[in-house]
Amino acid sequence: MKKNDQDKIKFNFNVSTNKSLEIDKIKTTNINILLNRVKSNKKRAVKKRILFISVIVFLISSLTFYLNF
Repeated sequence: MKKNDQDKIKFNFNVSTNKSLEIDKIKTTNINILLNRVKSNKKRAVKKRILFISVIVFLISSLTFYLNF
């Protein structure tokens, strides 16, 4: 009887180990998706900054040109 109980415990342990491996795979995928989202957000932020600086430079240069004439 002891032998049967030990087999059941080992079987349950293996199932829980397999579940944790599956959870780790899911977490890795979600982390990659989040990292890609962060990279794309940084690219958008840089593009917005460049556009904003370009508009400001254009406005300042047009104002100085207008005020000189």
